[in-house]
Amino acid sequence: MDLRLQQSTISNQQSTIKITGSKSETNRLLLLHALYPNISLENTSNSDDSEVMLKALVSNSRLIDVHHAGTAMRFLTAFFAIQEEKGVVLTGSSRMKERPMKILVEALKQLGAEITYEDNEGFPPIKIQGKKLTKSKVSLPANVSSQYISALLLIAPKLENGLELTLEGEITSIPYIKMTLALLNEIGATTSFVENKIIVKPLQSAICNLQSVESDWSSASYWYSIVALSEIGTQITLSSYKQNSLQGDSVLSKIYKDFGVETIFNTNKSITILKSATCNLQSVICNLNNSPDIAQTIAVTCFGLGIGCNLTGLHTLKIKETDRLEALKTELSKLGANISVTDDSLTIQQSNTLNSNIAIATYQDHRMAMAFAPLALKTSLIIQDAEVVSKSYPTFWDDLKSIGFQLEEV
Repeated sequence: MDLRLQQSTISNQQSTIKITGSKSETNRLLLLHALYPNISLENTSNSDDSEVMLKALVSNSRLIDVHHAGTAMRFLTAFFAIQEEKGVVLTGSSRMKERPMKILVEALKQLGAEITYEDNEGFPPIKIQGKKLTKSKVSLPANVSSQYISALLLIAPKLENGLELTLEGEITSIPYIKMTLALLNEIGATTSFVENKIIVKPLQSAICNLQSVESDWSSASYWYSIVALSEIGTQITLSSYKQNSLQGDSVLSKIYKDFGVETIFNTNKSITILKSATCNLQSVICNLNNSPDIAQTIAVTCFGLGIGCNLTGLHTLKIKETDRLEALKTELSKLGANISVTDDSLTIQQSNTLNSNIAIATYQDHRMAMAFAPLALKTSLIIQDAEVVSKSYPTFWDDLKSIGFQLEEV
């Protein structure tokens, strides 16, 4: 399904949008719930990725297909590695079969896991024969996707001798690692993270408590972009968020100040994002090493505002649903951007060029579709394969319609 987005204005300048729980938190807690069933969950994500994760955790099938869900692939690899006497094959979409797994698989093998590749060395599909893991020490490069690290940490309390994980080099995406450790602490696990060493002690039974998942900050990023591209006075209220969030993408509230967007934390756990000033910057510099998932949103916001940007710390974007750096270069160039990328950075030159009626390819990547949608406040465009948003935010297009965006299938 392709969607034409006519150039639109926001019809209600004081809108309220409900966003479901963080996909990142939900998938971690779903795995912990499978390991410790006395944990209760609320406000879980309604994303495709979380649905895939939940189904896989309760499946009796020997073949588990995670489709495009990268987080599920990494977390489930660790989960099934410790399911004694259970054997599964984990597979996914054609793109998933191109996404590397070797570093995680090798780390699990260091712990004694039994995992083999069904097709290409280092890539899904993989065959896992679950067993009891008694080894407790493992090391891996620190600059890899934090999902590899979190996958190991999530099963750590169930290991007979816990886990001592040494990270070699400069650590990437520290907030996601800290999120995992904080959730482990909330269920009663003892952890420590000192310099490049993480220790998780064994935990026989979890604290019986209710885990309420905070709404997704990555999903909030598109609303920040919409407000940034809107007239002064526009405000949108989103629920429900914490000022002391575990999510790295909560840095949005600081970054978007530069774009004239103010964040108000309300007493009912909602946030109001308000366009309070004009953005007079010529260029923005951001290191997104700890929050790479919002790079697409920020790049498109800058382009829509006619300002330049230099975004760094983006090396993990090349192994996401698509090579997000090359995808941004291709699609923003269509719209008139002067953009260059390296293996870990993106630069857009300041310009007021913005071409109309351009078809934006989404590369089976939900964030490409949602990051470009706010440009409909500036010009008409087409979003190809628009249904891909269901991976993380199924109601995205309906929510846009509710504030005045004009959408039609083409």
